[in-house]
Amino acid sequence: MNRIVTCNFIALFVLLSSISVAQPSKIKFRDRLGDTTQLVNTAVKPPKIKQPKALKNEWSIGLRLNTDGYGLFFDFGKAFGTERFGNNNSAKFFHNHLFQLEISEKKHPKEVRTNNIVGGIALAPSSFIFGKINNFYQAKLGYGQRRMIAGKPDPGTVSIHWVYLGGISAGLLKPYYLNVMGEGLVKYSKENEQYYANPNAILGAGGFGKGWGELKIVPGIHAKTGLHFDFATGRKGKMALEVGANAEYYFNKIQQMYGQKDNNFFFNLYAAIQFGKRS
Repeated sequence: MNRIVTCNFIALFVLLSSISVAQPSKIKFRDRLGDTTQLVNTAVKPPKIKQPKALKNEWSIGLRLNTDGYGLFFDFGKAFGTERFGNNNSAKFFHNHLFQLEISEKKHPKEVRTNNIVGGIALAPSSFIFGKINNFYQAKLGYGQRRMIAGKPDPGTVSIHWVYLGGISAGLLKPYYLNVMGEGLVKYSKENEQYYANPNAILGAGGFGKGWGELKIVPGIHAKTGLHFDFATGRKGKMALEVGANAEYYFNKIQQMYGQKDNNFFFNLYAAIQFGKRS
């Protein structure tokens, strides 16, 4: 009888020992002083993944083709709106405060370049624009915003933005010189307007470098709006296409062509491509 009791006791001891060994390691000890049991998690915590630094600035340069000319521009942007999308998405989702500087030239729709050919013989050694009085350039400074309307959930996809801005514009009128037979280089005036009505005595244009010292500045304002498509594959790169409409108003009439109406309001459609960096 005693031997049976002893065997049962040993079996019970072995069973309790195996159960205690199989318990999770998080139960560590009993606090006798406070008479409470504390559970301590001894599992190794996964390392914290460092999120990419939020983008703050952007700059780019680009070429703009207008329905009435062309232009070069420089953009500088300050990112905002990441608090709406969350810092984890700041590499892909954000808006921009946009500052823009643009230099452009407007062509009159009646401009036609010719070589003054009579009977198959070129009387003019260089081409010229018949009836042109002034080259019309613009220096524009604008401020606005570029707001994301469709995001980039995956790398290599396109984001779509709505862009709008406005600001001041300085119209620059440069006299267009003609090389006239027997007269040399002349610019438009009431005394020699016959050369702008009859091309027979014109030998060619005076050249791009002539007239810069006689620039006339006409102040104005401008505004534009459009859609901006960002194709950049990396978070710090910038490659985009933009299409939209632009309007300009100048406080004096702009004289471009002889015999044509002078205007102070201009409207055009444009397409632009630009490249740059983000940081």
